[in-house]
Amino acid sequence: MAPTTSPKSTSKKEKVFHPSSRKAGQLARKALRKGRLTDLSAKRGHKDHSVADFFGFWFHAIPDEGVLSLDDIHQLIQDVWLVRFDEELEIEKAARRKGRPQSTKELKLEEIKLQESELYRTGMEIPDLTHPPTVELYRRWDQKEVPYLKLLRFIRISSSDPQNPVVSKPGKHYSILKGDPPQDSAMDIVET
Repeated sequence: MAPTTSPKSTSKKEKVFHPSSRKAGQLARKALRKGRLTDLSAKRGHKDHSVADFFGFWFHAIPDEGVLSLDDIHQLIQDVWLVRFDEELEIEKAARRKGRPQSTKELKLEEIKLQESELYRTGMEIPDLTHPPTVELYRRWDQKEVPYLKLLRFIRISSSDPQNPVVSKPGKHYSILKGDPPQDSAMDIVET
């Protein structure tokens, strides 16, 4: 009978470093940096998502034909945008027993509502939906690419001065700037 050989271990053993060694410090710093970068990436994604939600609201507010008037924009803000959390707030208030403190969700919703109403009072920056070239360009947005919004013209409107919008960002697309199309087509929109 042939001699049997014992199976050799094919898995590598992980090196163990002394906790005070340079190598252990390097590995700890590397892990901290990786965690920090992951957190920043998640925050950036969350911020882009909330920005896309805000501009998605205005994208769906665009009429099929033509543009909105200033009065229409103010009505949308007052009747739709600022009151969108009212139903959730009422549910949270109804679910709370008498004498109990407010829930975290209720506090957060009230804080958002307060911040947005203050922002509207002092001046809210939105795409200029009263400007036909901007509306035409906005209709081409895929609702995912946040950097695309830099091409649009923005106005600042407020509840304290409703009939005087201020152009806060003039827009970067040549159709908004009213110039001849540039030879370099870096800012052209590619329709697929």
